[in-house]
Amino acid sequence: MEPALWRQLDAVVTALQAVRGGQSGTAAMAAVEPGLRPGVQALLFQVLRNLGRAQALRKQLAPRNPPLRADALLCTALALAWSPEEAPYETFTLVNQAVEAAKRNPATQAQSAFLNACLRRFLRERDALVAATDDDPVARWNHPEWWITRLRKDHPQHWQQILHANNTHAPMALRVNVQKTTPAQYLLGFDAINFVASAVGEYGVVLERPVAVQQLPGFAQGHASVQDAAAQLAAPLLLQGLDLSKPLRVLDACAAPGGKTAHLLEYAGPASPLKVVALEIDAARTARIHETLERVGVQAQAQVLVADAGRPQDGWLEASGGGLFDAILLDAPCTASGIVRRHPDVRWLRRESDIEQLARQQHRLLDTLWPLLRPGGRLLYCTCSVFRAEGEVQAQAFLARNTDARLLQSPGHLIPGKTDEGGIVSENPTGDHDGFFYALLQKHAD
Repeated sequence: MEPALWRQLDAVVTALQAVRGGQSGTAAMAAVEPGLRPGVQALLFQVLRNLGRAQALRKQLAPRNPPLRADALLCTALALAWSPEEAPYETFTLVNQAVEAAKRNPATQAQSAFLNACLRRFLRERDALVAATDDDPVARWNHPEWWITRLRKDHPQHWQQILHANNTHAPMALRVNVQKTTPAQYLLGFDAINFVASAVGEYGVVLERPVAVQQLPGFAQGHASVQDAAAQLAAPLLLQGLDLSKPLRVLDACAAPGGKTAHLLEYAGPASPLKVVALEIDAARTARIHETLERVGVQAQAQVLVADAGRPQDGWLEASGGGLFDAILLDAPCTASGIVRRHPDVRWLRRESDIEQLARQQHRLLDTLWPLLRPGGRLLYCTCSVFRAEGEVQAQAFLARNTDARLLQSPGHLIPGKTDEGGIVSENPTGDHDGFFYALLQKHAD
């Protein structure tokens, strides 16, 4: 039996307050009791995708800021009800249950009449109130104003496409393990259980509707892994053209949760003597790498270390066997601005100053890892960001200060959503994918 809507709304408000307080949506959802979690997550994600509009409407209805929890509840109701076509329940039901949630929680009981009055007025005057907020870019695009401004500067032809994509649901994409099956064979498995899916890129499958991984054919046996189509480009880009019959030494510098590490080894195949050193600074996230590698059956070819890739002086280089690497994958920490449709909290958690701070970290990692690459070797720099400071600008600055580097053919910035004809380059997957950046850098041979 589905939990009462007022209980779900109350839990959404708690999670929204946590996000507003700087906590990630993932952490906020972890605090929700398991029985409520599926419904609460769906509602919270919709609230976060419409929060700009909801906050603008709240200002129309209540120019003076209500107490924090009452404000969060009012914005939650408005985010869910502002567009009847997209509302998960009838708007009258949402309003009634939001008021019920206010009455049931001691923290909002005193504001229940105020909330009822605001929401009843919204139902009566919805069209006029929405029209009054249409000229507000934050309300229209549901992103912070600085984010919109930066996208317009970085992507003058595609900024609206990016913002629109960020407000949609991302598809569930899988990477098929070609050491165990093929995309065509894997799709037949979906046909047998009446799941609608289609191929994307060279290794990918996209489901029409997301499902729990336990329902995926052969998931426990490592036949497929959850990974966006854009992220599936990393392993082929780094390894294509290398002689995989030789004992290559590869570094995955920021490896958690292990999807790209696994793909590197799947791509090389079990007969290849290629070895991957996978680093992760967070011990808890390192456990996920081990789980991923064990599930797909490639753990014997990887060495997983808890270490900061930017500090080889701490001993991880010696622990990995020492010596230079033939190839390095640097999936650098970034704003995650390319995966907002999967993590709608990111837009509200980030500050514009984060871009400069993360760009400095990316700069440091590039400069630290480049000397660890053998002459003739290659480094793939990537971020799940659409901001040029974390992509094209970073790569060009690196090339300017490293005359022994050259840029090989690379996708550059991938625009989230369904890429139009003008945005496609030969390396891009077709169809729907996240925002990403790739630069493949080669060190000149001696």
